[in-house]
Amino acid sequence: MSSEGSLLCYNRGCGKRFNPDQNGDDACIHHPGAPFFHDAYKGWSCCKKKCTDFTEFLNIKGCSRSAHNGEKPVEPEKPEVDKSKASEVIEYKAPEPIKPSSLLRPPFQSPLIKLKYSISASLQQELEKVKATDNSSQIVENNFTSDGIRVGASCKNGGCKQTYVNESSNDSTCTYHAGVPIFHEGLKYWTCCTRRTSDFQAFLDQEGCSTGTHVWKTEKEEQIKKSVQCRQDWMQTGTHVIVNIYCKKPDPTNDSLTYVEVNPIRLRVRINLFAGGPSYNSDIELRGIIDTVNSSVTFTPNKVEIKLKKAEPMSWNKLDIPRQVPVEAAVDEEKKKQETEENLPKVDVLDLSDL
Repeated sequence: MSSEGSLLCYNRGCGKRFNPDQNGDDACIHHPGAPFFHDAYKGWSCCKKKCTDFTEFLNIKGCSRSAHNGEKPVEPEKPEVDKSKASEVIEYKAPEPIKPSSLLRPPFQSPLIKLKYSISASLQQELEKVKATDNSSQIVENNFTSDGIRVGASCKNGGCKQTYVNESSNDSTCTYHAGVPIFHEGLKYWTCCTRRTSDFQAFLDQEGCSTGTHVWKTEKEEQIKKSVQCRQDWMQTGTHVIVNIYCKKPDPTNDSLTYVEVNPIRLRVRINLFAGGPSYNSDIELRGIIDTVNSSVTFTPNKVEIKLKKAEPMSWNKLDIPRQVPVEAAVDEEKKKQETEENLPKVDVLDLSDL
């Protein structure tokens, strides 16, 4: 309060001095609401106007009129601090590290068992619709012989163009190339032949240089060739690990084409789609150990849910352990590479200095 009898107005947004004798009902322009500060914006709860600059916020004109208020608002009480606990020491205990498994980890090549599975009602309806409208699955099954060879399957020997018709196809002579194809500096040829060409079709039509018996592609090889990649994720609870494989319309009716096999540390999955379509294949080593007897699979129209029971209650930081190529296999592959390079025909070095 000043000595001249003027008072300070405590209404928000006003802050002017006024004469109490001349304080009309509309003398004060102020904000009846409270200020707010949110996400770098500043404003008043009674106004729609917002800004990011603090000076601009202070200059926002009031939105209501009333008489000036000379009474200072009561400040909110501050909570009392209990000084009796000022010397108390707060102890923090770090989380206990994950304990290693106490169970003996079996070999990766341990015997596999097929998990028991269930089919959802919606997928069962889809299966019935397919069987009622199209017998394509039966046609595909009948298209294979008892030896698992598809009628029309091609011979696997390089350069042979024969296809399988019936058992008499085994009696015909296979004319093929015993070597491997080479594509080098525009030339195409077989390591077992000296004939070379730059035309790809002429290379395909080149008659084989060796004779023998046919080697037909089996049903399993035909299906593996059609394998596809599907999106996969996993989650875990205290007792289970759930693996979801997202694929449309899995076909669990044929146990030889669709199955989920496990041992305590291994998960091998093969999912065949409708009408002899492509298949999904996966074979991983699990991070933890599972109870194979109490694990199960559920087939739905859009995914396959694999529920693995943990053999012991522990947290898995990952689903699988990346498997390395065995040393013996790597050595064999390197030997094959060296033998192939040794069998390549030698090309004389040309002197191009005169060109």
